Amino acid sequence: MFPQTLGIDFGTSNTAAGVMAGDRPYLIEVEPGQTTLPTSVFFDTQRKVTTYGSAANAALIDGREGRFMRALKSVLGTPLMRERRQVAYETLTLIEVVARFLRTIRERAETATGLSLKHAVSGRPVLFHSKDAARNEQALVDLREAYGIAGFDSVEFLFEPEAAALAAGTTKGLGLIVDIGGGTSDFSIFTRENDETKIIASHGVRVGGTDFDKSISLARVMPLLGRGAEIRNDMGPGTYIAPNAIYNDMASWEKIPFQYNAETRRMATVFAKQGIDKALFQRLYDTLDLELGHDIAFAVERGKIMVNKPDASDAAIDLSVLEPNLRAKMTNTLLRDTLSDHGAAIRQCAIETLQRADITPDKINSVVFVGGSSLMHVVRDEMQGLFPDARFVDSEAFTAVASGLAIAAAAADGRR
Repeated sequence: MFPQTLGIDFGTSNTAAGVMAGDRPYLIEVEPGQTTLPTSVFFDTQRKVTTYGSAANAALIDGREGRFMRALKSVLGTPLMRERRQVAYETLTLIEVVARFLRTIRERAETATGLSLKHAVSGRPVLFHSKDAARNEQALVDLREAYGIAGFDSVEFLFEPEAAALAAGTTKGLGLIVDIGGGTSDFSIFTRENDETKIIASHGVRVGGTDFDKSISLARVMPLLGRGAEIRNDMGPGTYIAPNAIYNDMASWEKIPFQYNAETRRMATVFAKQGIDKALFQRLYDTLDLELGHDIAFAVERGKIMVNKPDASDAAIDLSVLEPNLRAKMTNTLLRDTLSDHGAAIRQCAIETLQRADITPDKINSVVFVGGSSLMHVVRDEMQGLFPDARFVDSEAFTAVASGLAIAAAAADGRR
C-alpha cells in the first residue's frame, strides 16, 4: 500500500515533512536540496505573488516591497489568528496564511513522491501556551482548521517530543527527549521495550528560540533604538522613559509585521523630536519607516548563533542594515546572563516532567537533544547540571521530529 499520510513538523522557525519508505523515514526535499525550509512567508506587493521558505527570506533581504511573516505558530490560539487584515495585496486571516503554507508543503511532498497525500500526522508542542489553558485549546482548533483549508481530509496530532522519541530507536534504558524549538520547549521520558517506544510522561513550557532572540534584542539592540531612554514631556518640564510596549513588539518575530502603521510611526516621530538623545529615537523611526524590523531580528539571530559557537569568546550583532558600523557587542557571559531566566524555566520543566513520571534524575540514562535551540549552551548547561551522569545524544536537530512523524504517519495508514 502506498503512503497516504504525510508527517509534518510545522515549526515556529523551520518546517520538515516525511513519509515512510520501506522500513525507514524518508524526508521530503521541501526546498531544492533541502529537507527543511524556514517557516517564512512573503507577500510580494509588486509581483502579487506569495513566496515561502528561503525564497521568502531572500525577498526580505533583497528589499522587495511586500509583507514578511515568520513565527506564525506562536500566534496560534490568540485573537490575532482570526482578525481579517490587509496583507500586502490581499485581505486574509492568519489561519489562511498558515493554511497556504501547509498546502505548499503538501503540494511539494506530492510532487516529490508522486503520491496523493490527503491525510496528515502533525507535530504539536505539549503546550502551545503553558500559562493559558483556553489559548492552548484554541491553538489546536486553529491549527486543525488550517490543515482543513490546506486540503487535508484528516489530521492527527502527536506531541513533538514523542515523535522524536519514535525516531530515537537505538537509545537503551530510560531516555529523555529535550526538544527546544523556536517557540516551545518540550520533554518526553521514554523507554524502548521489544523494539517499541513507550512514552512515560511528557511536559512542556512556552520558551524557545524566538524567546531567546527577543531577550537578546531587548537587552542588546533595543537600547540602541531608545529603549530605557528619556523623552521630554509634551508640556512643561520633566521627562519620561520611552514606553516598553513598542520595543517588546519590535523584538518579537510574530509581532513585527503589525508595527508598520500610522500610529506607531507618529509615536516614533514624537520620540525623535523630543528625545534627550535624538539619535537613538531616530534609529527607531528609521526602523519603522524603512520596515527593517525583521532585518534586525535576523541580525540578532545570527549574532546569537555566532557567539554560541564553541570557539567564540565574543561576537557582535551587526546592525549595519540600519546604520553603517552600528554593532551591538555580545559575549558568552552576556549571552548566558541574558538567557539565564529561560534556562531556569527549561530546567524546571524538565524537573516537572520527571515528577510526572515519578522518576529521579539519576535514573535517566540518555538525554536526547532535538530542535535547533537545543544547541544553545544555556540549555546544555542546565541539562548537564540536572543529569551529570547521563549520556548526551545529539539527534538530527532539525529533522528528528519529522522522522518520528513519518513513522507515526505509516502507523496511521495501517489503521486506515
